[in-house]
Amino acid sequence: MKITNFAVKNYQFTLIIFLLVAVVGVLTLFTMPRSEDPTTHPPQYIITVIYPGTSPKDMEEQVVKPIENKIYGLENIEKILTTVEDGVAVIQPKFKYGVDVDNKYQEISTEINALKNSELPKDIYLIKTEKVSSSDVKILQVALVSDNASGKLLRDKADILKTRLEKITNLKDVKYFGMPEQEIRIDMQLDKLAQLKIPLNVVIGSLQSEAADIPGGSINLDSKIFNVKTSGKFKTVDDVANTVIYNANGKIIYLKDVADVSYKDAIADHITRLNGHRCVLVTAGMKDNVNIASVQKEFLPVLDEFSKSLPENIRLVKNFDQANMVSERLGHLGFDFGLAIVLVIITLLPLGFRASLIVMISIPLSLALGLIAMNLLGYSLNQLSIVGLVVALGLLVDDSIVVVENIERWLREGHSRMDAILKGTQQIGIAVVGCTATLVIAFLPLAFLPDMAGEFIRSLPMAVMTSVLASMIVALTLVPFLGSRMLKTHTHGEGNFFLKHLQRFLTWSYARVMPLAL
Repeated sequence: MKITNFAVKNYQFTLIIFLLVAVVGVLTLFTMPRSEDPTTHPPQYIITVIYPGTSPKDMEEQVVKPIENKIYGLENIEKILTTVEDGVAVIQPKFKYGVDVDNKYQEISTEINALKNSELPKDIYLIKTEKVSSSDVKILQVALVSDNASGKLLRDKADILKTRLEKITNLKDVKYFGMPEQEIRIDMQLDKLAQLKIPLNVVIGSLQSEAADIPGGSINLDSKIFNVKTSGKFKTVDDVANTVIYNANGKIIYLKDVADVSYKDAIADHITRLNGHRCVLVTAGMKDNVNIASVQKEFLPVLDEFSKSLPENIRLVKNFDQANMVSERLGHLGFDFGLAIVLVIITLLPLGFRASLIVMISIPLSLALGLIAMNLLGYSLNQLSIVGLVVALGLLVDDSIVVVENIERWLREGHSRMDAILKGTQQIGIAVVGCTATLVIAFLPLAFLPDMAGEFIRSLPMAVMTSVLASMIVALTLVPFLGSRMLKTHTHGEGNFFLKHLQRFLTWSYARVMPLAL
């Protein structure tokens, strides 16, 4: 084959190219993005609307329906899932797979901005549109555990840790939860309101009329809860307590005269425990196309330093670290790689140590070339691509073994080394290409699976196909080149000690079994 002739006769060029492949392959292994799962970008979005003090019915009529109507007018819309609560609406449009995710995001943002200037209420507190991505999954979860620290202290410490983690550029969406937030609570004294003949709606109206810039909350009155929408500038509890709710004939009534105003923990909507102990959980996600091992090296020192600053009654526990799971899977790949090397040595003993060494060299170079191709195609190291590489380990040695064995056969038949290299490789070159093509075709259906399932699993068949194609290139170029430098001619046609005894054993076995079979 021409490619084999070129590789053998221009050995300096071949050597430099494969040394370069080895170096770039090692660099790629350490620098290419790593994550537990493949990065996917489904055509789904989350539109969050915060409109404090609005009931679910009003939110649906004034906010949700106008937004949904606009989104339904966009092309390729599949469905919209909407959740509405007091003062909050979450709208999740999903488009048909295959649309341009970024362009569709711009279309949604344009429609939302147009609505804000026309149909939507002017005093909406927040409208936020976000893309859905597989990187939204948290890669880190730590717990601040304490059975006796106050809720405020745990919240304060969690907030400090959150601030420090947010300074790490490759982390995103750092949050903490598990302790109820503090809120200003207004407990109305009904007897005083009745005595002063002040209607409850006057109190609510007074709070609404103050110039606040904080989201509203609610007023608890026995078994009823009244939504309050504020747009003023309350800064402290005293500001709220000193709100004038009634002023007639020179008589000023403050909120504190008819209600107890205090800072209290909000009603807990969930409780967090770690091994039965009270805790606050701090979580963080990772940005797209980032090496999780590098990110771990950035946040571990932050966690260690923060842990040392905690009081004795609070301890930091690293509950989940996705980087460890990714490293463990890569460790399994390394073990399988070592096992493949050992099996090659044992299997090729009949052909001699030199032939075994050539195949041993071809394995890491095939993997390196496969990794380079995967990185150039935009794939990351994740649990599926690692599985693909493990599967490929059992396939990528085949081409090199077949080529080396045929060259050795030509050498045992008395041909010169150069003739054995060129003619032996040429003799089975088409068969090697055909075998590789068959393997690639077998994995093509997985690579072309449609929709979300296809995007998620695609890194597995791509890892197999790139590695197998790389092994074919190595078998037809590097293996003949190494054979021309390392293999030697044989003085007898029976081969070495192992091959002679293996052939005798096989001959004896067939002689015993064949009469029974016939």
